[in-house]
Amino acid sequence: MKVELEINLYKNMHRIRAIESMIAEEYHKGDMRCPVHLSIGQEFVPGIYQSLIEKRDYAVSTHRGHAHYLSKGGNIDAMIAEIYGKKSGCSKGKGGSMHLIDLNVNFMGTSAIVGNSIPVGVGLGLSAKLKDDGRISTVFLGDGAVEEGVFYESVNFAVLKQIPVLFICENNLYSVYSPLTVRQPKSRRIHEMVNALGIVAKSGSASSLSEAYQLMKYAISYVREGNGPFFLEYSTYRWLEHCGPNYDNDIGYRSPEEFEVWQKQDPLNLLKDRLNIKRMGSKLTAIESEIEVEIQKAFSSAQEDSFPSRADAYTGVYAP
Repeated sequence: MKVELEINLYKNMHRIRAIESMIAEEYHKGDMRCPVHLSIGQEFVPGIYQSLIEKRDYAVSTHRGHAHYLSKGGNIDAMIAEIYGKKSGCSKGKGGSMHLIDLNVNFMGTSAIVGNSIPVGVGLGLSAKLKDDGRISTVFLGDGAVEEGVFYESVNFAVLKQIPVLFICENNLYSVYSPLTVRQPKSRRIHEMVNALGIVAKSGSASSLSEAYQLMKYAISYVREGNGPFFLEYSTYRWLEHCGPNYDNDIGYRSPEEFEVWQKQDPLNLLKDRLNIKRMGSKLTAIESEIEVEIQKAFSSAQEDSFPSRADAYTGVYAP
C-alpha cells in the first residue's frame, strides 16, 4: 500500500476515533441526553470506505452509525449538534445519536431498530437501478442483524433483482452482551452462510489493511459495474460498552484477556507505528492538530446553539 494511501486512511480513522473519544469524554457532563453507541476500535472499515465511495452513492446505517455518517462525508457540526439535541442538528435535534441523516452526501439515515435500515438501503439501490444512474447503495449492519428475518428477505430480493447494493457487516462478536456462541451455530461463518443465499460474499479483517482495502475496492467495483449485490463481512471489535461512553469489561460478558488481545491488534495504532517507521511522524502530528481544531469548533458550536422550540415539535412530521 502506497504511503499516501496509508496517510489518508490514518486521517480517516483517527478523525473518527478522536470525534467519538470527545463524545465519550463530554458525555458524563449530562448535556447529551440521548443514548450513544460508539465504535471506538472499529474505525478501519469506515476509514477504508471513506477512501473509496463516491458522494453520489447512497448509504444507510444502524444505531452504531457515527463512523458511517462521517465516512460518507456527513457534517460533523450537524452531527454533534444533533447529539446535543440542538435545532442545528442534522435531524433538527429530534433524533439524537441513533437518527443521523445528511442528504447533501446521500447518507440516508440511521435507525435504532436492529435491521430496520436494511430494506431501506435495498430500496435505494433499486431506485438507482431503475434510473440507471450509476449509483450504488451501501447497507451497514452488524452481526446481530443477520439474525433478523428482514435481512434474508432483503438479500433475496437484491439477488433476484440484481440490485446494486453493497452489504457491509461489521462483526464485532457481540450483540449487546451476547457473544456469537449463544446466538449462532458454532461452526457457522456469517459470510459463508450468506453466500448460500446466492450472493457473492467475502470476509476480511484488519490483520492486513492492504488486503481489507483491496477487498472493499473490488466489492464496490463489482456492484457498480452492474454485477448485482455483494456482501462483505469484516472482523472487528468494539472497545467500549454496547451503549454508553464507558469500558465495561468488569461485568463479565467478555474477559480482560480477550480485550487485551484485540487492543494489541488495534488497526489505528499499528498503522501509526508503521507510518512513524516511514518517518511520517510530523505529517501525522499536523493531521491530528487539524482534526483537534475541527472537533473543538464543532463541540463549542453545538453547546452554544439553540434548542428547538415547542412549535418545532410539529414540523417535519409525516403521517398518512
